[in-house]
Amino acid sequence: MCGIYATNMPFTLDKVKRKIEKIRFRGPDATGVNLIDDITLGHLRLSIIDLDKRSDQPMQYKNLSIVFNGEIYNYLEIREELKDKGYLFDTEGDTEVLLKAYFEWGKDMVVKLNGMFAFVIYDKIAKKLFCSRDRLGVKPFYYYWKDGDFEICSQMRPISEDKKLNEKAVSIYLDCSYIPSPFSIFEDVFKLKPGFNLFIDLNNKTIKEEKYWGLKKLKKIKIPYEEAKQKVKETLKDAVRIRLNSDVPFGTFLSGGIDSALVTSFAANQTEGEKVKTFSVGFEDPKFDESKIAKQYSDILGTDHTEILCKTSDVIKMLPKLVEAYDEPFADSSALPSLLLNKVTKTNVTMALSGDGGDESFLGYNHFDLATKFRYLTKIPYLIRYYFSYLVFPIFFKEKTEPIKRFLKTKSLKDFIEGIFVGYNSLLLERDLNWLKHYDGFMKLSDNSIQKIADLNIKLWLENDSNVKVDRASMAYSVEIRSPFLDYRVVELARTLPIKYRYEKGKKKKILRDILKEFIPEEVFNQPKKGFSIPLAKWIQNELREEFDKVLTDEFLSQVPNLNIDKFKQMYNDHMNEKKDYSSYLWRVYVLAKWYIEFDLLK
Repeated sequence: MCGIYATNMPFTLDKVKRKIEKIRFRGPDATGVNLIDDITLGHLRLSIIDLDKRSDQPMQYKNLSIVFNGEIYNYLEIREELKDKGYLFDTEGDTEVLLKAYFEWGKDMVVKLNGMFAFVIYDKIAKKLFCSRDRLGVKPFYYYWKDGDFEICSQMRPISEDKKLNEKAVSIYLDCSYIPSPFSIFEDVFKLKPGFNLFIDLNNKTIKEEKYWGLKKLKKIKIPYEEAKQKVKETLKDAVRIRLNSDVPFGTFLSGGIDSALVTSFAANQTEGEKVKTFSVGFEDPKFDESKIAKQYSDILGTDHTEILCKTSDVIKMLPKLVEAYDEPFADSSALPSLLLNKVTKTNVTMALSGDGGDESFLGYNHFDLATKFRYLTKIPYLIRYYFSYLVFPIFFKEKTEPIKRFLKTKSLKDFIEGIFVGYNSLLLERDLNWLKHYDGFMKLSDNSIQKIADLNIKLWLENDSNVKVDRASMAYSVEIRSPFLDYRVVELARTLPIKYRYEKGKKKKILRDILKEFIPEEVFNQPKKGFSIPLAKWIQNELREEFDKVLTDEFLSQVPNLNIDKFKQMYNDHMNEKKDYSSYLWRVYVLAKWYIEFDLLK
């Protein structure tokens, strides 16, 4: 797990070192910067496999040089295949395997990889760069391109100097609370899309993206439930197995949910002679606390458990780290306990397995329940629903009616699905959702409305929210997170399963629950799920009130492009006076303000 950098711009080596020093937390164990022809490659290493300096980067083989961030979980199998072809190896790590695999198979080697990765390979004979990002977008890849000049980096901060604010991206952020690929907060800086390769030809100054993997159009298959359950079990078991290879201490994140419990169960069964270390976050407010359930899991599985209590004071202390680590506006408030969890985890282990990705493939989110209800609602003509929401509904239901009224006024399934991801309310003066056309195709891969949402969850939410949260929070404290549910084999298998195997009569993640019964009694894991969230609404009204008043000034608000200031102020007052909960909207504007301050953008 590392940080990578590459450029053809005429920076000195000292300048490049200062640039990547800004994200040194991604790789504190070794720093390497090499000038090869007119290309500068930089690398920050977090040593996980083959701790010897022989695996430091940039690494060379013949005419090729590489900087690589991530882990190739099946590198030992690829290594044996290359050995059969006559290749010799000087290291025990996956970087050398990756480099020689490219020498042997060229760009076709990426389809052999099972892992999380973002890398740059420079061919000094051909004067070309080959870059790639993993299938699910677990590892980040930013690139700047203008008139043949480029910079590539794991994070945006080292390539943000003198860049112009992307006002369109600000509007997208205010709708989503994150900035999805291929956009970034600065103009001419892009995110390489997951499952894509990037080719840069230095001879003719061209750049090209090419897809090597994506979600496929679904065909209905027939498979008995027990056979499907066994396939899921064996695939998940192997996904955990290949992620346990580590030369440093490791553990698992254990919440009160199904996914982390299942990952921990497999890990505990495959680890001999030593208890698996597990880590969870607890909250003082019982409405948000799952720590007691996590402790029950730990007792049953026999793990060495550590519980971190997340207090309001801890969150306030994390605010500077949030802006430092994420370096693009990012308003998923669960990033704060994620930072705290990784901070404590680092004192015990350097690598941890997590349950991230299970909700997307196995239909665990609450909006799948709403989708089921909306399908029934659409049988009522739209005009009748619209009339009911305005004239009849408020008479009988006086309080907290806005979410249901918006539900009734949503015209189509497409509008409903878009609303899940960009909200049914907006802070913008003018809302333009044309950027969503980049994701339209992912809603056409299945005829089932629930699978449509699941596919958009994978391609929009998972990459740009969940994976970003996990990567930055873990890297902020030099921790490597591995997620078995993000194994592409698990994702591909889950999508082919009948919906009723994953979601049946409101029972989310049915097949995973039935597998988990083999490890943990059902009455234990069937307790209400509370989610990995914080009591943000109350904190903004109380402990964070002074901080919000100080940061969200008229001076700042007037500089946010396309922000409906009057509407925001009304939301602010209503929330502070406990009339309505607008915490998610207030939080995203607050985070944007802190980002403006961090990057010195206030005029």
